[in-house]
Amino acid sequence: MSDFRADGAAALEWAARYLEGVRQLPVLSRVEPGAVRAALPAAPPDKPEPFAAVLQDLDDVLLPGITHWNHPRFFAYFAISGSEPGILAELLAATLNVNAMLWRTSPAATELEELVLDWVAQLMGLPDGLHGHIEDTASTSTLAALAAARELRPGGVVLCSDQAHSSVEKAARILGLEARKVAVDDEFRMRPDALAEALEDAQVGAVVATVGTTSTTSVDPVPEIADLAEQAGAWLHVDAAYAGSAMICEELRWALEGCERADSVVVNPHKWLFTPVDCSCLFSRRPEVLRRAFSLVPEYLRSDEDATNLMDYGPALGRRFRALKLWAVIRCYGRSGLQERIREHVRLAQLFASWVEAEPGWEVVAPVPFSVVCFRREASDEENQAIVERANATGEVFFSPTVLRDRIVLRLAVGNLRTTAEDVERAWAVLREAAADGSSE
Repeated sequence: MSDFRADGAAALEWAARYLEGVRQLPVLSRVEPGAVRAALPAAPPDKPEPFAAVLQDLDDVLLPGITHWNHPRFFAYFAISGSEPGILAELLAATLNVNAMLWRTSPAATELEELVLDWVAQLMGLPDGLHGHIEDTASTSTLAALAAARELRPGGVVLCSDQAHSSVEKAARILGLEARKVAVDDEFRMRPDALAEALEDAQVGAVVATVGTTSTTSVDPVPEIADLAEQAGAWLHVDAAYAGSAMICEELRWALEGCERADSVVVNPHKWLFTPVDCSCLFSRRPEVLRRAFSLVPEYLRSDEDATNLMDYGPALGRRFRALKLWAVIRCYGRSGLQERIREHVRLAQLFASWVEAEPGWEVVAPVPFSVVCFRREASDEENQAIVERANATGEVFFSPTVLRDRIVLRLAVGNLRTTAEDVERAWAVLREAAADGSSE
C-alpha cells in the first residue's frame, strides 16, 4: 500500500523544486513526436507500483516533453501562471472530489462559486446583480452565451470582428449558426460602421465584442457596439477572457466602458489572474435565458431546495470545484497584490515596446494597452518566421507569432508571476541575436 502522507510530501517537494528550478529548463519541449509514448510501457502494469515510480517517470520521461507554461520566459499565446495558492487549492479540490451539479450535491461548492464570482465582479467594477458561474474555458463560456442568444432568436447570424477568437466561430458551428466577420480599423478594433452595415444585411442573433483581442489585445468600441446590438435586438456577448483581469486596476477600466450593457461577459482567471487552468467566469444579466437554453432535469436530478443548481446554466452536468482555487488566489494575494502584479506586467510590456521602437530595423505594429507587444523585424515574412524559430530553439524563450495585415508578426505576452525585467531584457537580446544570426547566413 502507498503511504499517502509520505507520497504527498514527496509530491509537494517535487512541485516546490519544479517551481524553484523551472527557469533553468528549456521553455519549449524539444522531444520529437511520439518520443514520450515510446519511452513508456505499451501495456498497463499487472501489479501495483509505488508512487515514487510515478515521480521518477515524471522526471525522466514526462518532464522533457513538457512545454513550461509556468516558465518566466514563456511569452507565447497569453502567458499564464498557476500560483502556489491555486496549486494547493487544486489538491484540496481533488481531495474533496465533489460534483457541484446540484446545490444539494455540494452546497459549499455552489455557494462559494456564487460568492467568488461576485468577488470577481466587484474587483473588476462590473455592475451589481449579475449571475456568474464558472466554466472550464472561454470556448465553453462563449458556447453557452451563443446558445442563450439562439434561444431568443433561433437561426440568427453571429457577428464578430475579424480579430475575434476562433472559439466564436467554433461555437457558432456547433450550434448550427452562421458566423460572419466584421472589418476592423487601423488599431484592429471592430468598426461600428461596418457592424451597422452587417446588421442591415442579416437577421442577427448575437454580436460578440472583444476586450483584449487574441493577436493584439485591442479593445472593440463596446459602447457603440452596444447601441447597435440593442437597436437590432441582438444578444451582446463581450469576450474579455484575457483583459478582464486587468480591470482590477482602476486606470485600465476604460476598456470596460459599455460592458455593463452586455448580456454576457467572459473573463478567464486562468489567463491573467494566476489561477491554474481551467477557470472561466461567465457573467450574465439575463440568467433566465441561459436557464431556458440549458435546464433539463430528469427525475433522478430533481430537488426541492430553493437554491441555485448551477448545472442549469451551462452545457456541463458534472462540475468540478473550480471556485476553491480562485477563492484561494484572491484571498492570498488580495486586491492590492493582484493589482501590483498586473501593473508590473503592463510596465514590462511597455518597457519592451520602448526597446523595439528605439532599435533601428524593428517596429511595434499595434498599440500596447495591456501586457502584449506585437512587433516585427522590418524584413520579409520568411525572415521574421526564421527569427522566432531560432529564438525558440535556444530553449531560453518561447514566442508565438501571428498574422496582421497579411504579415507575420512576433508577439511577446507577459503574464507569469515570476517574470522580471531581466527576463524581458534577455528575451530582447535573444531576438536580436537570432536576427543577427540570420543576417550572417
